[in-house]
Amino acid sequence: MFKIRTMNTISPLGTNLLAERGCEVGAEVESPQALLIRSADLHGKAFWPELLCIGRAGAGVNNIPVSDCTEAGIAVFNSPGANADATKEMVIFEMLLASRDMLGSIEWVKSIADRGAEIPALVEKGKSAFAGPEICGKSLGVIGLGAVGALVANTALQLGMTVRGYDPYMSVEAAWRLSREVIHVDYAEEIFRSSDYISLNVPYTESTHHLIDATALSYMRDGVRIMNESRAEVVDDDAMLAAIASGKVGKYVTDFPNEKTANMPGCIAIPHLGASTEESEDNCAKMAVNQLMNYLENGNIVNSVNYPNCDMGTCVTAGRIAINHRNTVNMISSFSKVLGDAGINISDMTNKSKGNYAYTLLDVQTRPYQEVIEKLEKIDGVLRVRIVK
Repeated sequence: MFKIRTMNTISPLGTNLLAERGCEVGAEVESPQALLIRSADLHGKAFWPELLCIGRAGAGVNNIPVSDCTEAGIAVFNSPGANADATKEMVIFEMLLASRDMLGSIEWVKSIADRGAEIPALVEKGKSAFAGPEICGKSLGVIGLGAVGALVANTALQLGMTVRGYDPYMSVEAAWRLSREVIHVDYAEEIFRSSDYISLNVPYTESTHHLIDATALSYMRDGVRIMNESRAEVVDDDAMLAAIASGKVGKYVTDFPNEKTANMPGCIAIPHLGASTEESEDNCAKMAVNQLMNYLENGNIVNSVNYPNCDMGTCVTAGRIAINHRNTVNMISSFSKVLGDAGINISDMTNKSKGNYAYTLLDVQTRPYQEVIEKLEKIDGVLRVRIVK
C-alpha cells in the first residue's frame, strides 16, 4: 500500500482512483511516498526520506523546487494538456476583453441603473465610448505552441484571424496538432512585428523570464493587445506600464495579478482562472494520479519535468530495479558489474537521459537483496535506487 499526501483540494475523481488501488491518501498522511498537489508552495520545505515523487495536478511547476527534487532522486510530474481546453477558452475570452470594453460598459450600465426610463436613450448615446475592433481579419501571434498554444492557434483560425506561431522547442506531437494554416516563424521578433494580438503560452523558465521586455515591446505594432496565460514573470511589468502609457500596448490581460498589475491602467488582471473549471480540475487530477501510480507500481515515467520518459510496461520477471542518476559515462557498465558479481542476470533494461540526469530500469531474473542495492547506491553519480518489484 502506498502512502499519498495531498496538499491542496484535489478532485475526488483523482483521489478516488488512489483509494480504489488501496492507497492511504489524505492531507495528514505521515511519511508519504508521493505528494499530490496543485498550487502548494514546496520551496523551503524539507522532504521526507521516503518521498519518491510529486504529482502536480496542473501544468506549471514553479511552486516546486525541481532542481532540489532531481538531486534527491524525486521525480516531479505535471499534467500537460489536461487543462488545455479550459485555458484555450480563457485566451479567446481575453482577446475579446482586450478588444471591446465589455467590463467598462457593464460597470457604466450599473452607474445609470437609477435613471429609470432614461436608460435606453442614455445607452444609445453612451455606447460609443466602449466600442472596439473585431478580431476577425486581425493577426494573432502565438508564442508557445504546446497543448494550449496549438488549441489557441487553431481556434483563432476558425474565428477568421491570420495566425503566426513561434516555438523553437515544438515537439513532433505538437506539430501534428497544429493546423497547417498556422504560419510558423523562426524568430520571436517576427511575432512582435506582425501581430495585432499576442498570446503568451510558454512555461516560465530562466530563458522566458521577461521575454516581453522594453526591447520586445519596441518591435510591436502600436496598440497591440497582449494576453498572458504563461506566468507573471514572463512580462516585465515596468516595461509594460510604460508601453501602455505611450500607447504602444492597447491592452494587457494577465491571469497572474501582482502588486504592479492588480491596478495597472490599461491592464485587465484576472485571478488565475485559466484552468479553473470542474472539467479541468478533474482531468488534471486523474492524469497526475495515473502518472504517480505508474511510477510507484511499475517504475515507469511519463510527463516528468526533471527525469526522462521511460516505460517498460509491467514487470513480468522476478524483480525490477529503478535507478535515478546523473548522466555520466560508464553508469550502465557499473550497474551490470554489481549485478553480475551478485549472480543476478539482467533480462531487460532501458536507460534514458534528460540533460544532466538519467534514469535506468533493470528487469532481473532474481530479486535483488539489500546488499546489492547498497552497492548500487554507492556508485558515484547514483541519486536513488529502488526495488520496484
